[in-house]
Amino acid sequence: MRHTFIYKYFLLVISVFFVNVLSAQKENNSKKIKVLIVDGYSNHNWRQTTKVVKHILKNAGMFSVSVSTAPSESGAKEWETWEPQFDRYDVVIQNTNNIFNKKIKWPRRVQKELEDYVSSGGGLFILHSANNAYANWPEYNLMIGLGWRKPDEGVALQVTDDGKIKTIPIGEGRKTYHGPRNDEVINIITDHPINRGFPKKWKTPDMELYKFARGPAKNLTVLSYATDDETGINWPVEWVVKYGKGRVYNSSMGHLWQDDIYPVTYRCVGFQTTLIRVTEWLATGKTTWPVPENFPTATEIRLVNDSL
Repeated sequence: MRHTFIYKYFLLVISVFFVNVLSAQKENNSKKIKVLIVDGYSNHNWRQTTKVVKHILKNAGMFSVSVSTAPSESGAKEWETWEPQFDRYDVVIQNTNNIFNKKIKWPRRVQKELEDYVSSGGGLFILHSANNAYANWPEYNLMIGLGWRKPDEGVALQVTDDGKIKTIPIGEGRKTYHGPRNDEVINIITDHPINRGFPKKWKTPDMELYKFARGPAKNLTVLSYATDDETGINWPVEWVVKYGKGRVYNSSMGHLWQDDIYPVTYRCVGFQTTLIRVTEWLATGKTTWPVPENFPTATEIRLVNDSL
């Protein structure tokens, strides 16, 4: 009898232990910021981009990350049942780009769901070439502020040397383009929770500097710029947009090309810190993630030394 009692007591203790562990895990997960990455097609390596972004965010320990992969062909039957369910998440990271095939587009019902999600207070991260997408979706243009567009598709912005914003009217200047990738110095012009505590200038490697990004540019705040070496013109690198009650972040940082695995663009300490802080800010309106001691300077690039 005594052995039976001890055995039952042992089972009870083990059961309570596992219940407590599961409860703690559930509580911990419920406190994490819920992130949805939307991918499925792009002229960039969207699969690897999603993998690297998940790696960085999960390492931060404050996010739970899910993925919704859209059909990759126009007219595919899967579009009828594709349902990202944006309203289940605090932040949506947009990682699709149809510039290589403009016939591919989200069904109108999904477009409307994203519009409603952001305007009601959701956070939207436009990741690198996602601002190349959906030129014929008017509300998307309002959400992203500026994108890869033709001269007649919106104004462009430049930054003067004293930090003021200069507007280039519709039809003037060139369509959006970029030169060869280059190590760029990011110049901060707006104090913001995303960059608070950053040096005013910091260097990031192998970046595409978009020139003549165009769009409605409404309710838009430029956070930083980089200078084109050839012309000396300052072009916006990061900007945020207020869309209804929601927050949108857009930047040309985060390039990952077809054969890239874990490029220096993503291993940059400055980029990773920005990615984490942006995602937190989009969800909460504030940032708690600290600026690391090895953050880049105006002259020195700093890379994270880890692996996927």
